[in-house]
Amino acid sequence: MTASNEATAAEIVAAIRDRKVTAVSVVEAALDRAERLKHLNAFIVLNRDGALAAARQVDAGARTGALAGLPVVIKDNINTSDMPTSAGTPALQHARATRNAPSLQKLLDAGAVVIGKTNLHELAFGITSTNLAPFAGPVRNPHDTTRIPGGSSGGTSAAIAARIVTCGLGSDTGGSTRVPAALTGTVGLRPSVGNGGADRRYHDDNHVVPISHTRDTVGPMGRTVADVALLDSVIAGTPLAMAIPLRGVRLGVPACFWSGLDRDVETVARAACARLVEAGAVLVDVDMPDLFAQNEKVSFVVALHEPIADIPAWLAASGIEGITLADIAAGVASPDVVGAFGAITADAFGAAYDDVMAVQRPALQAIYAAYFRDNKLDAILFPTCIAPAPVIDETSGSGEMSVNGGAPVPTFGTMIRNTDPGSNAGLPGLSLYAGMTPDALPVGLEIDGPVGGDGKLLGLGLSIEAILGVAPPPKL
Repeated sequence: MTASNEATAAEIVAAIRDRKVTAVSVVEAALDRAERLKHLNAFIVLNRDGALAAARQVDAGARTGALAGLPVVIKDNINTSDMPTSAGTPALQHARATRNAPSLQKLLDAGAVVIGKTNLHELAFGITSTNLAPFAGPVRNPHDTTRIPGGSSGGTSAAIAARIVTCGLGSDTGGSTRVPAALTGTVGLRPSVGNGGADRRYHDDNHVVPISHTRDTVGPMGRTVADVALLDSVIAGTPLAMAIPLRGVRLGVPACFWSGLDRDVETVARAACARLVEAGAVLVDVDMPDLFAQNEKVSFVVALHEPIADIPAWLAASGIEGITLADIAAGVASPDVVGAFGAITADAFGAAYDDVMAVQRPALQAIYAAYFRDNKLDAILFPTCIAPAPVIDETSGSGEMSVNGGAPVPTFGTMIRNTDPGSNAGLPGLSLYAGMTPDALPVGLEIDGPVGGDGKLLGLGLSIEAILGVAPPPKL
């Protein structure tokens, strides 16, 4: 007997624990499927020998825990001591950290088995996962391999959508767990970050190749909300989230998030809303008219100034010697990331940074706080991305796209429009499957909550998923 490709993480762990399957057979099947589907470019490296050795320990009773024997994947910007942490960029291709990131270590301590490290948008600076580094290549969406899987955690989402594994770790700065979840029909959590410290749900400082210490966080991704909730409970050390009935739950639906949508996305998302209302949810139709303008004052200033100090701090903390920020910038292979690192090395936004952190970001957070408070909301509900997955552009790494046949617009700004504000405010967000377009492309629906509301978001997500279902497997 082997574990089903549609089994949840908890079902796989239970089957191994009850000796209905062996951990070795489950892990070997995941590795073999990854090899068969290597055209997706979901992986930078497979960990066959290490994964099978760990699985044998599980079968021998030497490794136990809530995740014993569960195959998982890890985004290749998260530190691993037994494999390089390349962030998909040439200068770091062979860089190896001295110890695992804390979030990963908690999964390992619970018995999880890492089968490989996943591909990503180079240095996580983008949302297409069209990585033009020679050893990486563009990640392809399992539902349509001519299209992007989203990013920057595109490899993790592609591996999950393709049923190679049920779950794994990504990271999120402006949408990097949630955008790929939406575009591949999977689930992605951005946990609370708030202002750092006690607000932060996961603590991986200097153990993930950084963009921004203010905004970055590791985030669990899975085929189902239950898969994500299981990983979250292990990492956060909290009880497993339980479904929260939707009757009476108040969900804000600000017009700014629902404007300018691709017609097919809007049809799917509004049909999903109608089903939630039938289940008793209350949609609160109040706008946040100043939100996007305020977010623009914050986003790029933080993301393109903080790497100047954060990347050298990560190199030092990880014990990686002989590589500098200048070396990383000089080696970047993707043209869109070259542009970003030009702004970073020139510190193009340094003069505005202090004002952003002291005035503009708190003002953005105040908009959210007032919206939740004044409308007595449990969460904010909106389409994760305003359009389905666009076609891969292997020229720039990002490129342009069209919405509803309109003029070309930048892919990056278009696809993160709805995910970026909550990131800058430090809120938790959960993207889950809403339905399919007529072209069989997944559509994601996101719920954002106040800082610290992660458990409640997962509980609501479990109930929403029970109504809307999970995405069908891609035809691979």
